[in-house]
Amino acid sequence: MAKNLPPVTIFWFRRDLRLEDNTGLVKALATGHPVLPIFIFDPNILDGLSRDDARVTFIFDTLQTLKSQLRQPHGSDLALYHGQPSAVFEQLVRSYSIAAVYANHDYEPYARQRDAQIGALLGRHQVKFFTFKDHVLFETDEIVKQDNQPYVVYTAYMQRWKTAWREKGSCTETSSPNWENLLKHIALPSLSLSDIGFKRAAVTVPAARTGHVWLHDYRDTRDFPAREGTSRLGPHLRFGTISIRKIFHKSEQVGAEAFCNELIWREFFGQILWHFPHTPESCFKPRFDHIAWRNDESEFKHWCQGMTGYPLVDAGMRQLNQTGFMHNRVRMVTASFLCKHLLIDWRWGEAYFAEKLLDYEMASNVGNWQWVAGCGVDAAPYFRIFNPMAQADKFDRDKRYIRTWIKDFNTSSYPQPIVEHAWARKRCLNAYQRALGAS
Repeated sequence: MAKNLPPVTIFWFRRDLRLEDNTGLVKALATGHPVLPIFIFDPNILDGLSRDDARVTFIFDTLQTLKSQLRQPHGSDLALYHGQPSAVFEQLVRSYSIAAVYANHDYEPYARQRDAQIGALLGRHQVKFFTFKDHVLFETDEIVKQDNQPYVVYTAYMQRWKTAWREKGSCTETSSPNWENLLKHIALPSLSLSDIGFKRAAVTVPAARTGHVWLHDYRDTRDFPAREGTSRLGPHLRFGTISIRKIFHKSEQVGAEAFCNELIWREFFGQILWHFPHTPESCFKPRFDHIAWRNDESEFKHWCQGMTGYPLVDAGMRQLNQTGFMHNRVRMVTASFLCKHLLIDWRWGEAYFAEKLLDYEMASNVGNWQWVAGCGVDAAPYFRIFNPMAQADKFDRDKRYIRTWIKDFNTSSYPQPIVEHAWARKRCLNAYQRALGAS
């Protein structure tokens, strides 16, 4: 039926779920062909998730908002599909005369394989596939050393990043989109949550904190988990409901250098994943592959449930399980406890965070877990072992955060420590030293 339409350009939404300041969408709308916006619920991603995953609900609700924004005032719509991307595009090339497909870059290993497959498929149908930088400010090999090798130390990367940023000039948004080029007044396929095998989650993704107040105080408040001192922007950057260009520009405007540096950490880990795509499965530093992890399943279960007997660790895990969020400082402490105190493989913890975190992003999650375990790029030294009691005294002195999430704190029902700190620290050091001696 739609083959009778003039040639269309397809814009494929992925990790860029917004109309505003969307590079690939602007480029698509500038082609002169009517633009058909689509989104694909990919079973390769969905099948490993729980049926009430809050991130799927968030994506679904965001897509409904996009559909409404495209309908009014633009008289267009967003087509929703569920299936293997290759099968969806085979259907699209049969249904439309396609001039080209536009999208924004996605850098994770599966996404790179998928895009190569789709590019080849479209090529067989003489359809061009264009993708653009949108998710980050500098990507892949834009920030490299003089010998074109990737940086593996954050400070050096950050310094070069800032130099390149100054040379580039001010943070500018994309040009204004030509909304007149949207495909108009055509019935497009839609879906419900149940159509893709999911139900509405009880946990919701909080709205982005886009005001200036928290940015002013970020450096002073970000390490204290009882305060609202962090951005809560993680899920919105992950799924692109907000533009990284706008966030960085606002941070620069108010002089929030500490927060800008955190955004650069995100880009640092992103380029590490690009250059070293094996790191989700393997240590960046191979000699750490010799660590004899204990991997006690009972102790891992206690950690997951927030029942280790160490209040700051348990408060963090209970916050994660109940809300899909954990404070950044507490993430470091809980991760260190798993790897160092319990000698459980960092990959177990990374997978659990991947399941639970609303802001899960592979590059940052893998990078931070390897950092804590001492086996990644620019890692904390293996002998740096967070003392969870000292961390609680320093960053939650009045126990407000702990009491918020551990209702049985200081009662007989709260468990005794699963392991003694000093003894566990010594055991960890011995295990690491044996592994490094064997490498």
